[in-house]
Amino acid sequence: MNRGRIRARVASWLYGAAACAGLLVLPITSRAQDFRVDRVATGLARPVFVTAPPGDPSRVFVVEQHTGQIRILRRGSWTLDPTPFLTVPGVSTGSEQGLLGLAFHPEYASNGFFYVHLTNPDSRVLRYSVSANPDLADPGSAVQVLSFAQPQSNHNGGWIGFGIDRYLYVASGDGGGSNDSGTGHTANVGNAQDLTSNRLGKILRVDVDVDGFPDDPDENWAAPPDNPFVGRPEDDEIWVYGLRNPWRASFDRETGDLYIGDVGQGACEEIDVQPAASAGGENYGWRLREGVIATPGVGGPKPPGAIDPVLDYSHGAGGCSNVPASFFGFAVTGGYVYRGPATSLRGRYFFADFATGRLWSAIWDRSAPAEFDGSNYTSLVDHADDPAFRPSAGVIGSVSSFGEDSDGNLYVLDLNDGEVFFLPEPSGELAFVTLLGCAGGLACSGRARPRSPRRPGACVRRARVG
Repeated sequence: MNRGRIRARVASWLYGAAACAGLLVLPITSRAQDFRVDRVATGLARPVFVTAPPGDPSRVFVVEQHTGQIRILRRGSWTLDPTPFLTVPGVSTGSEQGLLGLAFHPEYASNGFFYVHLTNPDSRVLRYSVSANPDLADPGSAVQVLSFAQPQSNHNGGWIGFGIDRYLYVASGDGGGSNDSGTGHTANVGNAQDLTSNRLGKILRVDVDVDGFPDDPDENWAAPPDNPFVGRPEDDEIWVYGLRNPWRASFDRETGDLYIGDVGQGACEEIDVQPAASAGGENYGWRLREGVIATPGVGGPKPPGAIDPVLDYSHGAGGCSNVPASFFGFAVTGGYVYRGPATSLRGRYFFADFATGRLWSAIWDRSAPAEFDGSNYTSLVDHADDPAFRPSAGVIGSVSSFGEDSDGNLYVLDLNDGEVFFLPEPSGELAFVTLLGCAGGLACSGRARPRSPRRPGACVRRARVG
């Protein structure tokens, strides 16, 4: 069954269930909207990220997970260059492995540096340089910035990005498996809570313009002096910890706030926020906490000082926070706060669930981190069945990533169908349709389980919870 039929069947079922329950809620008032969502590229092989160099108005760069290719997509004409910008050699292609992240140096226009995050099978961050041809990288220019071992093939994280402080942030998962335990995991603690020379289950923060290890060709970075654990042996690079599998993070380009989508295990998916004023060092609770609850089987009280998510949603059985029953899923994809030219969308954080194909947005209510309890948002909206977000062609599903171009326009990637969608410039207030359906409604019944870049097979009737 093709994805269009699947989505139509699921949408039809959900509308019917909601209508029978009397829970289909429509907005009382709305204004006409004059924008459309366009499908701008097809035929990509497992696209997992899209971004652009600073100040480049004509191109976006799309990362293909298992080919190791970075493809150039021309804005406006929406054509893919036939020759890849770069093919990174040696990337692993099993499970959730591959080429997972891309970031352009803030001074890319003058120094030509960009960075990739890949597994082969260990996690590696490499720096490359552009060639004399601006549409081709120099494949021989690779320099390793840092690396760390991966005990299993899943929970690799993979996002990298520069903050407004011009430091590079590197997201890593806990190393795979379930409960952050087993071979390659710190016994009785887990990697995510281990602050002893352990880069797993963290976000690292490094200065790539300084080499603090001149005698080590495989470590080419320095710890910013204000990192929270500077001075603790082997912990200088850690910025935050307590993460399971941060699948897509982003900085709000206007405020500098850091948003993290952290994939849950068997109960809750979560969105974490670190305000720009933070000095770092936050503990987001995994493996003891999953969302706002104790992790079933291995959890316990929240560690002292640990930070709860601003929003979490359940796998259908409840027990997380207070989102409406229809907002559930099994593998969160973190997104972006929209800061593009559409004034009606500015300030909305867009995110999705890979397994269910739902596209959502909400607004962080600016609560202080000490007050985070999973309900620190306003205006949570389901866009998946909103006609205003129906693309010109294709169906948005299997959302592996969001991305921005240099102007802050929003892009959405469909992993399984190899598509890129673009949200052009709208104006006026959007007419939203929010589905408050039955909690058990949206399942994978009657369809093949999706293949996720971070948790393949995640669905209602899953065979695993890893």
